[in-house]
Amino acid sequence: MTCDLDRTVGLTSPHSRAQRPNLRRVSVLEHSTIDPLWGYPSPGISRWPAVGTVVAALLLQIRLPEKLSIGPGWLLPALEAVLLLVLVATNPSHDTKRAKEGRFLSLCLIALLSLTNLTSLLLLVHNLLKTGNGIDGRPLVYAAIAIWFTGVLAYGLWFWEIDRGGPARRCHPDHPAPDFLFPQMENPGVHKGPWSPSFLDYLYVSLTNSTAFSPTDALPLTVRAKLLMASQSMGSLATVALVGARAVNILK
Repeated sequence: MTCDLDRTVGLTSPHSRAQRPNLRRVSVLEHSTIDPLWGYPSPGISRWPAVGTVVAALLLQIRLPEKLSIGPGWLLPALEAVLLLVLVATNPSHDTKRAKEGRFLSLCLIALLSLTNLTSLLLLVHNLLKTGNGIDGRPLVYAAIAIWFTGVLAYGLWFWEIDRGGPARRCHPDHPAPDFLFPQMENPGVHKGPWSPSFLDYLYVSLTNSTAFSPTDALPLTVRAKLLMASQSMGSLATVALVGARAVNILK
């Protein structure tokens, strides 16, 4: 579902401009009117890549051992699934007019997803330090891998949701300041025509930040983006260095 750029920026047809003389015809695709460093408006938004990412994260969480979750292992993933269904049902087409109403629900869903994954990571470290060599290392390795990939998916959702006010606001030329500086924004000549990041761009930023523990593709510009990337790096480092290394040592 693409957003209606003509409606959002006040574009009018030649027949209607006479009736609305105060509106100036502005093209959101003109290089002369929009600074690429500020970020071009998105030509359209689709929630389905994000929905698929949430579903993948839920499947990873469900497969974790019971001792790595608070209460029944299915409880928190089921709550996240309910929030996802409500979000999709209330705005199936991701209409830009109604997207603002569901943004709070989207943020709650991502926050719950991240909190659940953080809880699993802390319980994993706790069980590892508590049981020591008495724990079977193979399930621990599988759990660490699932937690690491879930973190990549969750932070990709965070980056997609916060940058320039969210996916709906990015369709408007008056969007807030960018949270991330992508290479195409610094060098607009490398891409034919105006460029705006898609969901996969944010997911790639999350993947590289988890593997390198630092920005590689896009630079964080705002404090909230830096805090998110810093927390992701710390969680990834704990999973790889502490849990991963210890699990390899106790493999049977």
